[in-house]
Amino acid sequence: MQTIIDCFSALGVQIRDLIAQGDTHYTQTQNTSGDIQLALDIQSDQLIAEALLKLPSVKAICSEENGEITPANPQANLLVAYDPIDGSSLLPGNLSVGTIFGIYQDAFEAQNLIASGYILYGLRLEMVTAYRHLEGAFLQRYDLQKQAWSDKETLKLQTQGIINASGGTQKEWTDYHKAMIDELFNCGYRLRYCGGMVPDLHQILLKGGGLFSYPTTAQQPQGKLRKLFEVFPFALIFQQAGGMATDGSQELLSLPTRHIHDTCGCFFGSQKEIQYVYQIYKERQWLPFQ
Repeated sequence: MQTIIDCFSALGVQIRDLIAQGDTHYTQTQNTSGDIQLALDIQSDQLIAEALLKLPSVKAICSEENGEITPANPQANLLVAYDPIDGSSLLPGNLSVGTIFGIYQDAFEAQNLIASGYILYGLRLEMVTAYRHLEGAFLQRYDLQKQAWSDKETLKLQTQGIINASGGTQKEWTDYHKAMIDELFNCGYRLRYCGGMVPDLHQILLKGGGLFSYPTTAQQPQGKLRKLFEVFPFALIFQQAGGMATDGSQELLSLPTRHIHDTCGCFFGSQKEIQYVYQIYKERQWLPFQ
Protein backbone atom coordinates (compact mmCIF):
# COMPACT_ATOMS: atom_id res chain seq x y z
CA MET A 1 0.00 0.00 0.00
CA GLN A 2 2.77 2.44 0.86
CA THR A 3 4.37 1.92 -2.56
CA ILE A 4 1.12 3.17 -4.14
CA ILE A 5 1.09 6.28 -1.95
CA ASP A 6 4.77 6.89 -2.70
CA CYS A 7 3.92 6.56 -6.38
CA PHE A 8 1.32 9.32 -6.07
CA SER A 9 3.85 11.48 -4.23
CA ALA A 10 6.15 11.28 -7.24
CA LEU A 11 3.27 11.71 -9.69
CA GLY A 12 2.14 14.86 -7.91
CA VAL A 13 5.41 16.58 -8.76
CA GLN A 14 5.13 15.50 -12.40
CA ILE A 15 1.51 16.63 -12.72
CA ARG A 16 2.37 19.96 -11.09
CA ASP A 17 4.95 20.44 -13.85
CA LEU A 18 2.38 19.56 -16.52
CA ILE A 19 -0.01 22.15 -15.08
CA ALA A 20 2.76 24.75 -14.98
CA GLN A 21 3.30 24.29 -18.71
CA GLY A 22 -0.13 25.83 -19.16
CA ASP A 23 -1.69 23.53 -21.79
CA THR A 24 -5.32 24.24 -20.85
CA HIS A 25 -7.00 23.79 -24.24
CA TYR A 26 -10.09 21.62 -24.52
CA THR A 27 -10.06 18.52 -26.71
CA GLN A 28 -12.88 17.11 -28.85
CA THR A 29 -13.39 14.14 -26.50
CA GLN A 30 -15.59 13.52 -23.45
CA ASN A 31 -15.10 11.27 -20.44
CA THR A 32 -17.73 8.72 -19.40
CA SER A 33 -19.60 11.36 -17.37
CA GLY A 34 -19.99 13.59 -20.41
CA ASP A 35 -17.41 16.18 -19.35
CA ILE A 36 -15.35 17.65 -22.19
CA GLN A 37 -11.73 16.74 -21.50
CA LEU A 38 -8.80 19.10 -21.31
CA ALA A 39 -5.52 17.93 -22.79
CA LEU A 40 -4.21 17.91 -19.21
CA ASP A 41 -6.95 15.48 -18.16
CA ILE A 42 -5.76 12.99 -20.74
CA GLN A 43 -2.04 13.57 -20.15
CA SER A 44 -2.26 13.22 -16.37
CA ASP A 45 -4.53 10.18 -16.64
CA GLN A 46 -2.00 8.42 -18.88
CA LEU A 47 0.85 9.39 -16.59
CA ILE A 48 -0.86 7.93 -13.51
CA ALA A 49 -2.02 4.78 -15.29
CA GLU A 50 1.44 3.98 -16.64
CA ALA A 51 3.01 4.39 -13.20
CA LEU A 52 0.39 2.36 -11.29
CA LEU A 53 0.32 -0.51 -13.75
CA LYS A 54 4.04 -1.09 -13.17
CA LEU A 55 3.56 -1.73 -9.43
CA PRO A 56 3.50 -5.44 -8.42
CA SER A 57 0.99 -4.72 -5.63
CA VAL A 58 -1.71 -3.37 -8.00
CA LYS A 59 -4.36 -5.78 -9.26
CA ALA A 60 -6.39 -3.23 -11.25
CA ILE A 61 -7.05 0.49 -11.67
CA CYS A 62 -9.94 2.67 -12.74
CA SER A 63 -10.05 6.36 -13.55
CA GLU A 64 -12.73 9.00 -13.82
CA GLU A 65 -11.49 9.54 -17.36
CA ASN A 66 -12.10 5.95 -18.51
CA GLY A 67 -15.17 3.76 -18.67
CA GLU A 68 -13.62 0.42 -17.81
CA ILE A 69 -11.44 -1.18 -15.16
CA THR A 70 -7.87 -1.77 -16.36
CA PRO A 71 -6.35 -5.03 -15.06
CA ALA A 72 -2.73 -5.22 -13.88
CA ASN A 73 -1.17 -8.00 -11.76
CA PRO A 74 -3.77 -10.79 -11.21
CA GLN A 75 -1.84 -12.11 -8.18
CA ALA A 76 -2.09 -8.76 -6.35
CA ASN A 77 -5.02 -7.69 -4.16
CA LEU A 78 -4.95 -3.87 -4.22
CA LEU A 79 -7.05 -1.76 -6.55
CA VAL A 80 -6.74 1.97 -7.17
CA ALA A 81 -9.45 4.42 -8.24
CA TYR A 82 -8.37 7.95 -9.06
CA ASP A 83 -9.44 11.28 -10.51
CA PRO A 84 -6.31 12.60 -12.25
CA ILE A 85 -7.25 16.29 -12.17
CA ASP A 86 -10.42 17.00 -10.24
CA GLY A 87 -11.84 20.42 -11.12
CA SER A 88 -9.85 20.70 -14.34
CA SER A 89 -12.36 23.23 -15.74
CA LEU A 90 -10.86 25.68 -13.22
CA LEU A 91 -7.43 25.53 -14.85
CA PRO A 92 -8.06 28.15 -17.56
CA GLY A 93 -8.88 30.56 -14.72
CA ASN A 94 -5.60 29.68 -12.95
CA LEU A 95 -7.42 28.29 -9.91
CA SER A 96 -6.35 25.40 -7.69
CA VAL A 97 -7.15 21.81 -8.68
CA GLY A 98 -6.24 18.41 -7.29
CA THR A 99 -5.73 14.68 -7.75
CA ILE A 100 -7.85 12.28 -5.66
CA PHE A 101 -7.21 8.57 -5.13
CA GLY A 102 -8.54 5.63 -3.16
CA ILE A 103 -6.85 2.30 -2.46
CA TYR A 104 -9.23 -0.66 -2.22
CA GLN A 105 -8.56 -4.25 -1.19
CA ASP A 106 -10.04 -7.07 -3.32
CA ALA A 107 -12.99 -5.06 -4.70
CA PHE A 108 -14.07 -1.51 -5.55
CA GLU A 109 -16.48 -1.17 -2.62
CA ALA A 110 -16.64 1.40 0.18
CA GLN A 111 -16.05 -1.16 2.92
CA ASN A 112 -12.90 -2.27 1.08
CA LEU A 113 -11.33 1.19 1.04
CA ILE A 114 -8.16 0.93 3.14
CA ALA A 115 -6.43 4.25 2.37
CA SER A 116 -7.02 7.40 0.37
CA GLY A 117 -5.50 10.75 -0.36
CA TYR A 118 -5.44 13.85 -2.47
CA ILE A 119 -2.84 16.21 -3.90
CA LEU A 120 -3.53 19.94 -4.05
CA TYR A 121 -1.92 21.96 -6.84
CA GLY A 122 -2.05 25.48 -5.47
CA LEU A 123 0.48 28.09 -4.41
CA ARG A 124 2.06 25.17 -2.56
CA LEU A 125 2.13 21.52 -3.54
CA GLU A 126 0.45 19.59 -0.71
CA MET A 127 -0.74 16.04 -0.13
CA VAL A 128 -3.11 14.62 2.48
CA THR A 129 -3.45 10.90 3.19
CA ALA A 130 -5.62 8.80 5.52
CA TYR A 131 -5.64 5.14 6.50
CA ARG A 132 -8.63 3.06 7.61
CA HIS A 133 -6.99 1.82 10.83
CA LEU A 134 -4.98 4.93 11.73
CA GLU A 135 -6.51 8.02 13.31
CA GLY A 136 -5.85 11.36 11.64
CA ALA A 137 -5.38 12.89 8.20
CA PHE A 138 -1.71 13.49 7.44
CA LEU A 139 -0.57 16.63 5.64
CA GLN A 140 2.68 16.73 3.68
CA ARG A 141 4.16 19.64 1.74
CA TYR A 142 6.65 19.56 -1.11
CA ASP A 143 9.83 21.53 -0.37
CA LEU A 144 11.04 23.12 -3.60
CA GLN A 145 14.56 23.71 -2.29
CA LYS A 146 15.03 20.18 -0.99
CA GLN A 147 13.01 18.64 -3.84
CA ALA A 148 11.34 16.36 -1.30
CA TRP A 149 8.11 15.90 0.65
CA SER A 150 8.08 16.73 4.36
CA ASP A 151 5.52 15.94 7.05
CA LYS A 152 3.75 19.07 8.29
CA GLU A 153 0.87 18.19 10.63
CA THR A 154 -1.96 15.82 11.45
CA LEU A 155 -5.28 17.42 10.55
CA LYS A 156 -8.11 17.11 13.10
CA LEU A 157 -11.56 18.62 12.85
CA GLN A 158 -13.22 20.40 15.75
CA THR A 159 -16.78 19.53 16.71
CA GLN A 160 -18.07 22.59 14.86
CA GLY A 161 -16.64 24.91 12.21
CA ILE A 162 -17.53 28.20 10.49
CA ILE A 163 -17.27 27.42 6.75
CA ASN A 164 -20.27 26.77 4.51
CA ALA A 165 -19.25 25.42 1.09
CA SER A 166 -22.50 24.81 -0.79
CA GLY A 167 -22.23 23.18 -4.22
CA GLY A 168 -24.69 22.44 -6.97
CA THR A 169 -27.11 24.65 -8.91
CA GLN A 170 -29.13 26.61 -6.35
CA LYS A 171 -32.32 26.81 -8.41
CA GLU A 172 -32.41 22.99 -8.35
CA TRP A 173 -32.10 22.68 -4.56
CA THR A 174 -35.03 21.38 -2.55
CA ASP A 175 -36.74 23.91 -0.28
CA TYR A 176 -35.45 22.19 2.87
CA HIS A 177 -31.87 22.08 1.58
CA LYS A 178 -31.97 25.79 0.71
CA ALA A 179 -33.44 26.58 4.14
CA MET A 180 -30.65 24.59 5.79
CA ILE A 181 -27.94 26.50 3.90
CA ASP A 182 -29.61 29.84 4.66
CA GLU A 183 -29.84 28.91 8.35
CA LEU A 184 -26.10 28.25 8.53
CA PHE A 185 -25.39 31.64 6.99
CA ASN A 186 -27.82 33.26 9.44
CA CYS A 187 -25.83 31.62 12.25
CA GLY A 188 -22.62 33.29 11.09
CA TYR A 189 -21.10 30.71 8.76
CA ARG A 190 -18.85 32.05 6.01
CA LEU A 191 -19.15 31.18 2.33
CA ARG A 192 -15.94 29.60 1.05
CA TYR A 193 -16.53 27.84 -2.26
CA CYS A 194 -14.48 27.84 -5.45
CA GLY A 195 -16.09 24.88 -7.23
CA GLY A 196 -13.10 22.58 -6.84
CA MET A 197 -13.71 19.64 -4.51
CA VAL A 198 -10.07 19.35 -3.44
CA PRO A 199 -9.41 23.01 -2.48
CA ASP A 200 -12.87 23.42 -0.92
CA LEU A 201 -12.57 20.35 1.30
CA HIS A 202 -8.90 21.06 2.01
CA GLN A 203 -9.85 24.45 3.43
CA ILE A 204 -12.45 22.92 5.75
CA LEU A 205 -9.84 20.45 7.02
CA LEU A 206 -7.25 23.18 7.58
CA LYS A 207 -9.73 25.54 9.26
CA GLY A 208 -10.91 22.78 11.60
CA GLY A 209 -14.49 22.32 10.46
CA GLY A 210 -17.55 23.42 8.54
CA LEU A 211 -19.82 21.88 5.94
CA PHE A 212 -19.35 20.96 2.27
CA SER A 213 -22.60 19.99 0.56
CA TYR A 214 -23.39 18.67 -2.91
CA PRO A 215 -26.99 17.39 -2.74
CA THR A 216 -29.08 15.33 -5.10
CA THR A 217 -31.69 17.25 -7.12
CA ALA A 218 -34.64 16.42 -9.34
CA GLN A 219 -32.33 16.88 -12.33
CA GLN A 220 -29.59 14.72 -10.76
CA PRO A 221 -31.46 12.30 -8.48
CA GLN A 222 -28.33 10.15 -8.05
CA GLY A 223 -26.07 13.13 -7.39
CA LYS A 224 -23.11 14.32 -9.44
CA LEU A 225 -19.94 13.40 -7.56
CA ARG A 226 -18.48 9.96 -8.18
CA LYS A 227 -18.26 7.49 -5.32
CA LEU A 228 -15.05 5.59 -6.09
CA PHE A 229 -12.92 8.50 -7.31
CA GLU A 230 -14.13 11.40 -5.17
CA VAL A 231 -16.75 10.65 -2.52
CA PHE A 232 -15.37 7.54 -0.78
CA PRO A 233 -11.74 8.79 -0.62
CA PHE A 234 -12.80 12.06 1.00
CA ALA A 235 -15.26 10.26 3.31
CA LEU A 236 -12.39 8.23 4.74
CA ILE A 237 -10.22 11.33 5.13
CA PHE A 238 -12.95 13.25 6.98
CA GLN A 239 -13.84 10.26 9.13
CA GLN A 240 -10.23 9.73 10.19
CA ALA A 241 -9.85 13.47 10.86
CA GLY A 242 -12.70 13.31 13.40
CA GLY A 243 -15.46 14.50 11.08
CA MET A 244 -18.37 12.81 9.35
CA ALA A 245 -19.59 12.15 5.80
CA THR A 246 -23.13 11.29 4.68
CA ASP A 247 -25.54 11.32 1.76
CA GLY A 248 -28.17 12.78 4.08
CA SER A 249 -29.46 9.48 5.44
CA GLN A 250 -26.50 7.08 5.59
CA GLU A 251 -22.76 7.24 6.14
CA LEU A 252 -21.06 7.49 2.77
CA LEU A 253 -18.76 4.57 3.52
CA SER A 254 -21.79 2.31 4.01
CA LEU A 255 -23.14 2.91 0.49
CA PRO A 256 -23.03 0.20 -2.18
CA THR A 257 -21.49 0.71 -5.62
CA ARG A 258 -23.50 -0.34 -8.69
CA HIS A 259 -20.79 0.46 -11.24
CA ILE A 260 -17.41 2.22 -11.24
CA HIS A 261 -18.90 5.61 -12.20
CA ASP A 262 -21.72 5.46 -9.66
CA THR A 263 -22.59 8.82 -8.08
CA CYS A 264 -24.39 10.12 -4.98
CA GLY A 265 -25.28 13.25 -3.09
CA CYS A 266 -22.77 14.00 -0.35
CA PHE A 267 -22.03 16.10 2.72
CA PHE A 268 -18.65 16.36 4.46
CA GLY A 269 -18.00 18.24 7.66
CA SER A 270 -17.49 18.38 11.37
CA GLN A 271 -19.83 16.50 13.65
CA LYS A 272 -22.29 19.23 14.57
CA GLU A 273 -22.95 20.27 10.98
CA ILE A 274 -23.44 16.69 9.78
CA GLN A 275 -25.82 15.96 12.64
CA TYR A 276 -27.79 18.99 11.45
CA VAL A 277 -27.84 17.56 7.92
CA TYR A 278 -29.27 14.32 9.31
CA GLN A 279 -32.01 16.26 11.12
CA ILE A 280 -32.99 18.27 8.03
CA TYR A 281 -32.92 15.34 5.63
CA LYS A 282 -34.85 13.09 8.02
CA GLU A 283 -37.66 15.61 8.46
CA ARG A 284 -37.33 17.12 4.95
CA GLN A 285 -38.20 20.51 6.35
CA TRP A 286 -36.41 23.45 7.99
CA LEU A 287 -35.30 23.10 11.59
CA PRO A 288 -33.24 25.61 13.59
CA PHE A 289 -29.52 25.02 13.91
CA GLN A 290 -28.72 24.64 17.60
